Amino acid sequence: MSAKQQLGSLVRDFQKKRPLRAGSLIITTYGDIIHPRGGNVWLGSLMKLLTPMGVSERLVRTSVYRLVQESWLQTEKVGRCSYYSVTGAGLRRFQQAFEHVYTLGTDDWNGSWCLVFLNQLEPETRAKVREELKWLSFGSMASGVMEHPRFTRHELVPLLQEWGALEDTIVMQTQPLEQRSPRALRRQVKESWNLDELGFRYKRFLEKFRPLWREISTNDNLSPEDCVTARILLIHEYRKILLRDPLLPDELLPGDWEGRSAKQLCRNLYRAIYSRSDEYLASVLENASGPLPGPSPGFYRRFGGLADENTADNNPAVAEESA
Repeated sequence: MSAKQQLGSLVRDFQKKRPLRAGSLIITTYGDIIHPRGGNVWLGSLMKLLTPMGVSERLVRTSVYRLVQESWLQTEKVGRCSYYSVTGAGLRRFQQAFEHVYTLGTDDWNGSWCLVFLNQLEPETRAKVREELKWLSFGSMASGVMEHPRFTRHELVPLLQEWGALEDTIVMQTQPLEQRSPRALRRQVKESWNLDELGFRYKRFLEKFRPLWREISTNDNLSPEDCVTARILLIHEYRKILLRDPLLPDELLPGDWEGRSAKQLCRNLYRAIYSRSDEYLASVLENASGPLPGPSPGFYRRFGGLADENTADNNPAVAEESA
């Protein structure tokens, strides 16, 4: 089976999903492709990117409309054409998640925890803040108490202010632990986050995308347009899992944690297809001023650097061992 056939299988799997969440796919497309090129794009360009995945023009229109209503996107009309960009609030909400997608590793952990106490909030506000914290991969330590080993109070305070919850939320930063008590911490982690389910999702990701990676090494017949489709599906599926992943320190994770292999596979595939995908993107993406500019310099720092295409990690025969 060729790489093109493997991609076709991935597209068919995506089309079978019900409901087909086109809005989430559009957010993926903005984060991975549109935002690094200035963030504003013609609706027709967006349709050209998503049609090969079985997303109809009508569904793109209705999904974009909902994203505007939910303050993710904002619209600009020029004549009969509509152009869309991410709002400031929308950008803040997903920027951190996308940053984790393209970061290879995590910083060393000093043993500190960020604890958030929600019991003093009004029920409606409490529910809203809890959902926002879950979006940021906070776990539930106890009723009304959320926890995260990497977030800091300094990072959380401006978000609480934005949510209108700062005055009635208690945020504590614990001191670094001298005695980590690894067994107790692993038990706490297992209670706060469903690592078994998360591990299963990573395993399914590996099963879905490894065949494509292997075919790229032996029978790579993907066109530039195919590479765009593969790239969007790859980042979309990986991002959905990562939204549930608290990115816990290595010492709190199982030794055979599937997330490590999933990250390596995502990086290897992305580096193998991004250059060809950019050829197609340069020909179809436009805004009111004309073709979109090329990616920002920060784009090429994704996954530890995209420009170096001749490393062993980018050689499918070698990198497969680590993916």
